[in-house]
Amino acid sequence: MEGAALVLVDLTALGGGPDLQALLDSPRASHVTLVALVEPTERGFAAAEPLRPADVLTVPVAAHELIFRLQRAAGRHLEREAQERGQEDLSLLLELTADYAETSDVEALLHGVTRRLAEKLDIARATLVMLGRNADEGVIVAASDDPALKDLRIELSRYPEIREVVRTGRPVVMEEAPTHPLLGDVERRAVAARGIHAIAALPLPIRGEVRGVLLLRAAGRRRTFTPREIDFLTTVAHATAVALRNASVLQLVRGQTEAEKTARLAAEEQAASFKPYQLFFAHVSEGVAILDDKASVLSLNPSGAAMLDYPAPEARGRHLHQVTQPVDDGVLMELVTAASRGEARSGVDVEVCTATGRKLTLSMSAAPLRDEDAATILSFRDVTDARRLEDELRQTKDFLERLIDSSVDAIIAADLKGRIILFNKGAEALCGYTAQEAMANLTVEQLYPPGVARRIMATLRGAEHGGKGRMSLTREDLVHRTGERVPVNMTASIVYEGGREAFSVGIFTDMRDRMKLERKLSDAETRLEESEKSAVIVALAGTAAHELNQPLTSVMGYAELLKRKLKEEDFAWKPVDIIYREAERMAEIVRKIGKITRYETKAYMGEQQILDLDKATSHED
Repeated sequence: MEGAALVLVDLTALGGGPDLQALLDSPRASHVTLVALVEPTERGFAAAEPLRPADVLTVPVAAHELIFRLQRAAGRHLEREAQERGQEDLSLLLELTADYAETSDVEALLHGVTRRLAEKLDIARATLVMLGRNADEGVIVAASDDPALKDLRIELSRYPEIREVVRTGRPVVMEEAPTHPLLGDVERRAVAARGIHAIAALPLPIRGEVRGVLLLRAAGRRRTFTPREIDFLTTVAHATAVALRNASVLQLVRGQTEAEKTARLAAEEQAASFKPYQLFFAHVSEGVAILDDKASVLSLNPSGAAMLDYPAPEARGRHLHQVTQPVDDGVLMELVTAASRGEARSGVDVEVCTATGRKLTLSMSAAPLRDEDAATILSFRDVTDARRLEDELRQTKDFLERLIDSSVDAIIAADLKGRIILFNKGAEALCGYTAQEAMANLTVEQLYPPGVARRIMATLRGAEHGGKGRMSLTREDLVHRTGERVPVNMTASIVYEGGREAFSVGIFTDMRDRMKLERKLSDAETRLEESEKSAVIVALAGTAAHELNQPLTSVMGYAELLKRKLKEEDFAWKPVDIIYREAERMAEIVRKIGKITRYETKAYMGEQQILDLDKATSHED
C-alpha cells in the first residue's frame, strides 16, 4: 500500500475478507481511490456501499472498459490530491497572514514562519536572511531548526544563490545542488557533506528592492522542489515582506545602534524617526497611519490616503477624527486609546465618511509602535463590499430558513452517513421529533420502516425514476415517534458538489387527511350508487305494477264470471277456481311490487341473488 493511489477491489473473489479489512484499516486507506468489481445483483452493490468506491463495475467486465474506468478514477484521484494540496497551501498562507496581522513579537513570528515551512515541505532547514548595509553582508534573523539563532551576520560571498536572487530579483532553484554550476568548489563540497540535494532562494521585495531572501535546503528523502511549491513559497515570501511592520528588524539589519534608536526618538526629530516606516508602508496594500500620543496623524501611507480620499501631506498633523470622520467616534477612539495603553486590538469594524463623501466600512487594527513612546500604528482595510455581501448572505440564509420552516410539507436532509442535517417544522409535526433531537440522535434510516432508506438511495442512484440523483413522486411510509406508520407522498434528490454526492434531501406530504377524505368520498359514492340503484328499482317496480294490474284485473274478472256460470260439480269449475285464486295471488305480488322503496336481496339457488319483496316493502307495514 505504500505509495498506492488507486486500488481495485474484487468483491466477487472468495476468501478476500481479511485482505479487504486490512486494506480498510490501513493508514493509507483515506489517501487512495477505490474501484470495486461486484456481481450484477442488489447484494453485490450493497456489499460495495460501505466502501464508498469512486466507481463500481459489474462482472464480467471488458478489458477496455476496465482500463478506461481505472484511468478515469486515477485522473480524479490526481485532481483530488491537487485540490487537497492547494487547500493545505491556502490554509497555511491564511494562518501566516493572520499571524502577521496579530503578532507583535516579530522575532518569534519569523521563527514560526520558517519552522512551519520546514515542517510542511519536509526540508532540512528554512532560513530568513536580511541584507545588511554593505552589499557583501547579510544577517540571519530566523532559522527553522534553532529558535535562538538570530542576528547572525554572514558573508554573502559564501552564498552565491543569495547574490543571484539579489541580482535578478527572481527565485533561484538549484536542483542537484552538489553539482550545480552556480556554486564554487568549496560550496559544492560543503553542500555534499551536509547531504543537501536541492536549494531554493526566494526574494523578499520591499519598495521594489530585494531586502531579504527566504532560503530553503532539501535533504534526506526530499530531492527537489516542485513548481507548485516554488509558487507557494514565492507568495509566502511576498507576504512576509509586506508583513515586516516592526521597524526594529530593519533597523537591526542596517546595523543601527541603540544610541541611534534613542536619538531618533527625540521629539524634535519625531517625523524623521518614522521615515523607515513610511518607506516600508508605501507599498503595503492596506492603509497604515502612524499616530502620536494625541491621536494626530504623523504619517499616512498612499493606500490609506487613497482609501480615505485624503492627501497624505494634508493629513499630517490633523486629528484622526478629522481624517476619517467616523460615524461612531467612540469605537475609533477606544481602539486608539487601548493601543496607547500598550494593548493591541485587531479586526474592529468602523464606519467612516471619506473626504469626498463616500461611506466605507473599515476593518481597523491598532498597536503600540514601540514600548518606549506613545506612538501608535493603525492599519485598516476596506471591507465595505465584504460586509455588504455578508449582510446579503445572512439575509438570504434567514429567508431560506424561514421559507423552509414555513413549508407545510416536511423537508429532511441527511449526509451520506445518514446523519440528519436539516429538519424543518413540517418534519417535526410529521415525525414527532424536535429538530434538535433529530439532528443530535437520529439517522434517516430510523424515520423509515426497515430497509426502505437503502431502497430509496438505490433508486436515487439509478436512472429509472426521474433520472440519476432524482426520484419522482412516490408513496411511502414514515415512522412516527410513537411507532405509527404515516403514509406520505415524497420526492427526493441527491445534491452534488463538484460531481461528488454531498447529501440527500426529501420532501414529504402527509397523506393521512387526504386518505380520510378519500375514504369518505368512497363511502359517499357507495351510498350514492345504492341510492341510484334503489331509485331504479322503485321506478321499475311502479311501472311493472301499473302494467301488470290491467291484464290481471281482466283475468280475475273473466274467471269470476265463469265461476258464476258454472256449478261446483261441473268439471270446469275447479280449473276456473284455480285460475281465479292464482290471479289473486299474482295481484298480491303486484301490490307488493308497487310498494317497493328500497333495494334488498336474498340468496337464490347458490350464489345468485334475487330481490327480497318482503324486506323491500316491510317498512311500509
